[in-house]
Amino acid sequence: MKIKDHFLSQEEFELIETETKGVFKTSPIPSNISKYYESEDYISHHQDTGSLKEKVYKFLQSFNLQYKKTILLDRIKKDSKVLDYGCGAGEFVKFIENDFETFGFEPNSDARNSAINKTSKAKIIDDLNSIANKSLDAITLWHVFEHVENQSEMLDMFHSKLKDKGILIIAVPNPTSYDANHYKEFWAAYDVPRHIYHFSKNGMENLISKNPDWKLRKIKPLLLDSFYISMLSEKYKKSPLFWLKAVVHGTISNVKALFNTEFSSLIYIIEKR
Repeated sequence: MKIKDHFLSQEEFELIETETKGVFKTSPIPSNISKYYESEDYISHHQDTGSLKEKVYKFLQSFNLQYKKTILLDRIKKDSKVLDYGCGAGEFVKFIENDFETFGFEPNSDARNSAINKTSKAKIIDDLNSIANKSLDAITLWHVFEHVENQSEMLDMFHSKLKDKGILIIAVPNPTSYDANHYKEFWAAYDVPRHIYHFSKNGMENLISKNPDWKLRKIKPLLLDSFYISMLSEKYKKSPLFWLKAVVHGTISNVKALFNTEFSSLIYIIEKR
């Protein structure tokens, strides 16, 4: 399947299935991939502009943040050690820093500085060696794992940092959802080449099941993602009334997923063996 970078470069890339059935990789991966992130619009939803769009986003974001924190509290105790890997501008670490001993890892200097300025208790780092092995109760990756090329190495590293029975939480878009099938090559969550890997629900289950170090405990949806992804997809299609169409198709996606579990984005709760 060929997908265009609708967001920035307009270049075309191909999705190729890997040796793990249901997991696809973007091809080719540009050697200078950092330039594909060089746009203020890519992180604009983290900025406080005061606009109505920003206020609506922040309002909906608060529900998502509470939902994510609840997932942690269902699995680990308060004051446990949590690492948010790829914490970006620090919204999630700021939200949970009073409940947990919180670390945020962010390699991008601009985003990292924003997180440092935003948080008061969380420790924002750029070197995972500063975290001792077997010291963490949970590691979260909210729409980060699809950006990581050396995934096998990263899973090994996460395993070494977690305590026994520690929890790894990975949220990724689902290319077998209704909205992905509806928008096809315009589906915004393909986001090539920034998204290096693409995981169907079966693909992620296959990836985890073949790794003896991990046990998949639960899969949960990110319900609001279908609306946001649909809105971006409608924009890429240059649709009039894109926001209204996004509400319609985001709702259809969630309703259908109530029966087939193929939500637009899925959260995988994985336990260290």
